[in-house]
Amino acid sequence: MKVLVTGATGFIGRQVVHRLREAGVELRLASRQPERLDAGPDTMQMPGYDAPAEAFLALTRDVTDVVHCAGLNNDQGNAAEADFRAANAQLSARLAHAAATQASGRFIHLSSIRAVIGARASATIDENTIPDPQDAYGRSKREAEIAVLGAYASHGRADAAILRLPPVYGIGMKGNLATLMRLADTALPMPTGALTANRSLLSSQSAARAVWHLLCHSEPLRPIYLASDEPPVSVAAVIGAFRRGLRRPTRLMTVPAGPMRTAATLLGKRMFWDSLTATQICDPSLLVSEGWAPEPSTLERLTEIARLRNPRRPV
Repeated sequence: MKVLVTGATGFIGRQVVHRLREAGVELRLASRQPERLDAGPDTMQMPGYDAPAEAFLALTRDVTDVVHCAGLNNDQGNAAEADFRAANAQLSARLAHAAATQASGRFIHLSSIRAVIGARASATIDENTIPDPQDAYGRSKREAEIAVLGAYASHGRADAAILRLPPVYGIGMKGNLATLMRLADTALPMPTGALTANRSLLSSQSAARAVWHLLCHSEPLRPIYLASDEPPVSVAAVIGAFRRGLRRPTRLMTVPAGPMRTAATLLGKRMFWDSLTATQICDPSLLVSEGWAPEPSTLERLTEIARLRNPRRPV
């Protein structure tokens, strides 16, 4: 087995590389920043979506499997819809077509629950949930999913799979979880009484374990999988976990949702507030039924991540 990992210097890509190396897998690594990788004959520049076809053929030549982590994330606040579509949908389509012609093994495409639901929607989702993306990022991820599965189907192959992820946490995380940690790292009381909605999260290490599982388990691949920790946790519990790790006083206040929603609206933060108060639960039953084990200690892991951020702060 020789596996191409794209986005190898990214938040999740680094964990995938680490997990595969632990398993003794031969790797080819691709990144937009290859200088951040160990120099070697199988370290390559990630082509742009408009690169010549030969660049994608060279990238996938002599590998058996592909793990596609590269893409433009939704924490890029200045990205336009065309940027997301190019970096996520068009790039994925070209890579998948090249891999389907010459890589003999599996293609695992890392996607997001944003391909299915918007950030402010409340839902429980599984692999059969009808996609209804609500923003440019989500639409580009859904288009990428369709392109990858379509590329393999056009070559008569069924060994590509989409792995949809909820918000992923770990050292170096970004997005709403990083914002919550910054908020937790203050002396201000936190009005978490309104933040009781449950959310599915996933550790970056568990995401990497899910990738390895899909690469090597013996059953035929299904088109769509979801991974998540179990059980889901509330936003209030997440803030509490961060504060324990940061050695901050808990100071969680019970405040009704109405006044907080009004305040968020006045401050121009209504969309952020709505994203915090939505219940979004991922059902990883399919992946679990095939032998993958979810992370059972989400809050303890979040506390440890926060502790590592400020290890010298006195109790």
